[in-house]
Amino acid sequence: MTNQARKWLRFRIVTVLIFFSILFVALVSRAFQLQILSRDALKAKAEKQHTRILKIQTERGHIFDRNGKVLAASFVVDSVYADPSQIKDHKGVSVKLASALGLKKRNVMEKLSKDKKFCWIARKISPKQSQAIKKLNVDGIYLIKEPKRYYTNKGLAGHLLGFVGMDSEGLAGLELKYNEYLKGASKRVSWGKDARGHRFYLEDGDGSKEVGGSCNLILTIDSRIQHIVEVQLQKAVEETGSKGGITVVMDPRTGEILAMACEPGFNPTVFSDYSSDIRRNKAIADCFDPGSVFKPFVVAAALEEGVVEYDELFDCENGAFVVGRKVIHEAEGEKYGLLTLREILKHSSNIGSAKVAQKLGKERLYQYVRKFGFGTRTAIDLPGEAAGIIRNPQHWTDVDFATIAFGQGVSVTAIQTITAMSAIANQGVMIKPYVVRGLVDKNGKVIKEFTPTVVGRTVSPLTAHRITSFLTGVVSDDDGTGQNARIENVAVAGKTGTSQKFDFDAGFYSSDKVKASFLGFFPAEDPQITILVILDEPQTKKWGGQAAAPVFKTISEQILRRFHRNVGEQELIADEENRELKKISSSEAPNGQKDMDESVMPDFRGMSMREIVTIARERDLNLEIIGSGWAVNQKPIPGSPIMNQLYCKILMSPGY
Repeated sequence: MTNQARKWLRFRIVTVLIFFSILFVALVSRAFQLQILSRDALKAKAEKQHTRILKIQTERGHIFDRNGKVLAASFVVDSVYADPSQIKDHKGVSVKLASALGLKKRNVMEKLSKDKKFCWIARKISPKQSQAIKKLNVDGIYLIKEPKRYYTNKGLAGHLLGFVGMDSEGLAGLELKYNEYLKGASKRVSWGKDARGHRFYLEDGDGSKEVGGSCNLILTIDSRIQHIVEVQLQKAVEETGSKGGITVVMDPRTGEILAMACEPGFNPTVFSDYSSDIRRNKAIADCFDPGSVFKPFVVAAALEEGVVEYDELFDCENGAFVVGRKVIHEAEGEKYGLLTLREILKHSSNIGSAKVAQKLGKERLYQYVRKFGFGTRTAIDLPGEAAGIIRNPQHWTDVDFATIAFGQGVSVTAIQTITAMSAIANQGVMIKPYVVRGLVDKNGKVIKEFTPTVVGRTVSPLTAHRITSFLTGVVSDDDGTGQNARIENVAVAGKTGTSQKFDFDAGFYSSDKVKASFLGFFPAEDPQITILVILDEPQTKKWGGQAAAPVFKTISEQILRRFHRNVGEQELIADEENRELKKISSSEAPNGQKDMDESVMPDFRGMSMREIVTIARERDLNLEIIGSGWAVNQKPIPGSPIMNQLYCKILMSPGY
């Protein structure tokens, strides 16, 4: 081989080596770029093409009443989704799905016809529908688990609890107010697809959860009382032909709401079946003229300011009192002469209330109306509370001033009204109303606890006591307007109300459309329960004493009867203690002598609540009183050495 040939061969070899070296470097560079530099971007693109990710909400926390009864809970059910790209016969599949799910074929067809890889067909279906979908076994149609909210007892306390939307977000009531605590962490469910688009993996376990977790709510509501209230309110609305009604039950000592109901009611499990008006919690959201239930607060303000005397007489003008160009009349055409404060409330005198207000003056009346919480939200832990409307006294005419004194021309809410009366029952101290006692996690650990909050003092204990005595006469006296609210052997303090509704079309107050109400508490000597009953536009019985007072009575009696029965089943005192009680009783001196010995436990048997409280205060004893009426048993037993044990549990019975 010549030298020239050798040079040419070497040149060819070198050229080939250089070419392959460059190619190798290029391949290595490209691999480096794809696997290192562009890894994340390409991975994301691949996942987008072959993987579907769906965010699913996990189960919400439960809602319990004060005794641990479940009011709202979540359970896992199936939802149906589709991948239209995998479905060839859209029309045929639409027919099958519509038949299995009870849907319109046109709507299903519309969803499947869209150029998408994912679409919902039906959310949170029934077990029967789920089985029907499984039997179809259609490519491109899948089931996935989602939580569905259920409410017990056909939606007991529905207006209070509220409801959640399809994506488990609270939309009303406590579900909305405490949504951030109730809702669980969302879960990412993903599945992959092969080159032909067939699903090859679906994560059906816990999935990838975001940070968070649901809590359970413990309410102040007693489901037993709530049930009583809802049944009786519905019955009253039907019997009186009312448009609707509201009832609230509250513990005046703590501000705890024991029951809250609106009629018509609704079941939040199927909330979309009801109008927004029916779903609205009217106990906190609706305003109305309170009528005569407003009068005790006017009298309380006048007594507190010392502008009237306890036994002062007021001339009620024989039923016609001229104010400006208007004549103020009594309800039902009644005609009264001289009335005391007690009689003004007992007979619900409009003229008497107006004259009491005149002595107080516009500014001071306004100040006390605000002090009792009217015109301001109570800050109850529920969404949608209204503040009501109390106009500035500078804009009151003399006629406005007179009518406001008997509850016409002011705008209040039910929750404001019962909170104000509870302040009277609680010796003048107002407590903020609330419905949630606490939040606990899944393991029962307390996350947050709510306790009674004092808002302030409305009137002195003396004034509150005097108003209570006046209101007791409203119910107990034979000529009182509230006699239909009487409870046997239990003293009730209360006030009737009948307020005219303003006719916005006509521009004046209607004489036909009214709200009938009763507001009261018991036992009067040691108030533990406050109840407000309102009936909207009753047809057969239009006065508060006729329509609302009997509802108060029935609810109160059933509460007393039910809880007294529960007490009896628990055996307050053991049999051996009862035997010892009889032994000691037979050897004791008469009551008048043994009560002189302050070193032993008094014998409270046969005493009323007022007598028990009086003696306990003298001895600095702490009491736990169960039931109402008269004392029938106690622990420690009478005659036991008191020493450092300054506590006594007493069982009361109305049938002593």
